[in-house]
Amino acid sequence: MTDFIGLVWAGVISGCLYALGALGLVLIYKSSHVVNFAHGNLAGLAAFLVFGFTGGVFANMAWGPAVLLTLIIMVAVMAVSYFVIAPLVFKSDLTSTIATLGVGLIAQGVTQLMFGSNIVSLSLPLPNWRSQLGSLRIDSYDLTVLFVTAACVGVLYLLIERTRVGIAFRAVSEHPFASRVCGLNLRRIHLLSWVAAGILGLIAALLIVPTTFLSSTSVASFMLQAFAAAVVGGFSSLPGAIVGGIFIGVMMNLLSFYVAAEFSNTYLLLTILIVLNLFPQGVLAIRGGARV
Repeated sequence: MTDFIGLVWAGVISGCLYALGALGLVLIYKSSHVVNFAHGNLAGLAAFLVFGFTGGVFANMAWGPAVLLTLIIMVAVMAVSYFVIAPLVFKSDLTSTIATLGVGLIAQGVTQLMFGSNIVSLSLPLPNWRSQLGSLRIDSYDLTVLFVTAACVGVLYLLIERTRVGIAFRAVSEHPFASRVCGLNLRRIHLLSWVAAGILGLIAALLIVPTTFLSSTSVASFMLQAFAAAVVGGFSSLPGAIVGGIFIGVMMNLLSFYVAAEFSNTYLLLTILIVLNLFPQGVLAIRGGARV
């Protein structure tokens, strides 16, 4: 039972990271119906930029200014990435989705060109705090992940539900043609979605790296779990991305411990296949209806 509780807790923490990645995927899909396969490589590039600004590759900056500068750069990178595929978005969802693979390969190539293929480490500047709550071990990293995830979800909720931009985003998500007829600028909403997804990718990457290592492919590999989370929750559901992320995190931890850790990708593939067969629109889609 002690192992089980610890595994579930660790799965929830990992699931929060998957949820942040999945939210970025869902934001882009809801606005433009494009599955952004470049999400992981772009997030990996963002993590490497922070490493470059703090580790002496470009400068020896403090974490705060380094993250802020990387955020500005990633906003520009996401804008350029969108403008590259923007002409394809209104022609074919499939073509624009395939184009994101090219954007991802370019991002991976730029990362390798700038930083090489070596594995590096990037740690968060967190206090060395740990506590024991019964059989549950909690540290500063766990609380940081929970707090940052809750903050991101809260800001995203307020942005979508309480602002004019959010109203436009919901309208474009539900009825793109009607929104265009009413005068909404679809490209602007698409661009905002890409920028928001890039910011979420940066946050997720910075939280992911301390649990593993940083290489030109590590964050992209981690985003496979985020993709599975988006499939489970439904690519059209932002709450589903959160539920799917936590589900994937807990499930992967339990299966890896009680069955075999070597088949983690197999578990993901089977989960995706089962969900797509039983709930093609995601497990939360059966509850909802159209918003008018």
